[in-house]
Amino acid sequence: MGKIYIIDVTNRDGVQTARLGLSKLEKTLINMYLNEMGVFQSEFGFPTTHHESLYLQANLELAEMGVLQPIRLGGWIRAIAPDVETTFRLVPNIRDLNLSASTSEQMVLGKFQGKRTREDVLAMMVEAVDAARDFGARSVAVNAEDASRTDLSFLIRFGLAAKEHGAVRFRYCDTLGYDNPFTIYETTKQLAENIGLPIELHCHGDLGMAVANSVAGAKGAIDGGQDAYINTTVNGIGERAGNADLIAVILAVTKSKGFAEHYQLANKIDLSKSWQIAKFVSYAFDVPIPINQPGVGANAFAHASGIHADGILKDASNYELYHFTELGRGEPELVETGREICTGEYSGISGFRHVMGEIMGDMALSFNDPGQAEKILELARYANVEAQKPLVEDELIFLAKYPAIAKKLLTLRPLENE
Repeated sequence: MGKIYIIDVTNRDGVQTARLGLSKLEKTLINMYLNEMGVFQSEFGFPTTHHESLYLQANLELAEMGVLQPIRLGGWIRAIAPDVETTFRLVPNIRDLNLSASTSEQMVLGKFQGKRTREDVLAMMVEAVDAARDFGARSVAVNAEDASRTDLSFLIRFGLAAKEHGAVRFRYCDTLGYDNPFTIYETTKQLAENIGLPIELHCHGDLGMAVANSVAGAKGAIDGGQDAYINTTVNGIGERAGNADLIAVILAVTKSKGFAEHYQLANKIDLSKSWQIAKFVSYAFDVPIPINQPGVGANAFAHASGIHADGILKDASNYELYHFTELGRGEPELVETGREICTGEYSGISGFRHVMGEIMGDMALSFNDPGQAEKILELARYANVEAQKPLVEDELIFLAKYPAIAKKLLTLRPLENE
């Protein structure tokens, strides 16, 4: 049987959400958490976007250093050759790409207004795949935007052309959340059988079915003889009504009735990292975790009804499918109610030494060198300016451990080379 891989797209689709955004340091921390969790790939950004260049380069350097290993770092671009050329000019060491093209009649007519046909889209995609392979890309996946509103025959043609030119995956995008578990199962099964490539599922929640569609689509791909790749975002944050939630997808694949007996994750996922990454992403985006969010919501393990409380006290399995400790929950959260020293864009060296001493313990001894301490403090100031919120402990530790990488993450050069 085929396997299911997780590709998280928080740092690409999540940051496209209206009124939300992440600093480059926050995006990097998310990549590190995803790596620790065992996620196969992070779609970590837009390599044709100038303000992403140094961040992307810095994260690829972390991969070369072994810090971001074994996770893959994939970039998202339009399926046109000029975007491929720009990608390798700005981020020459990138190796994994997803090339995206609109495939439905609605998108082609509505976006291109008669200037391009679907045949043009097909030809440009093929040219882009060839260019990416020529530049030395390790893996090239091809995305069919609005695939759920595209006729199956064209999707098969699109996928076969991509395969012929070296694409390794076909991404089926339910861009508007239009599918349901029954339709997406049948479609992905036929795509897997007729194209002969692994099928990647990218589902949105406009009708509230992103997780269900992702799991059903993965089943269809595997029943069709191919591996499945599910796109997720942390806490389901994404455009409009959001994407398939990372933790809910993993729980559905591993805990739902009979599913894991036949359809298994390819990578060992450490669910105990769930609480940590959900909390950080909530803080970074400044979006509370919904109270009823699977696994990590405040009420996910809360019981008020007398019958439920009695049952849970006798045997947790009466009213819980999984234990809260599996998701890294259970430790008390400490909130400072007295004196607190924070680090920000106007912090001084004395307060900074105090904070770092509390966080890092013996590691902070290196700050006996006043010059080194000032250097890390300056990075912390810049990081605060970019994020406009106090840095969490892991961010401060990152600045101290990887100051050269941090400097690159915090550097913006508006079109100075253009």
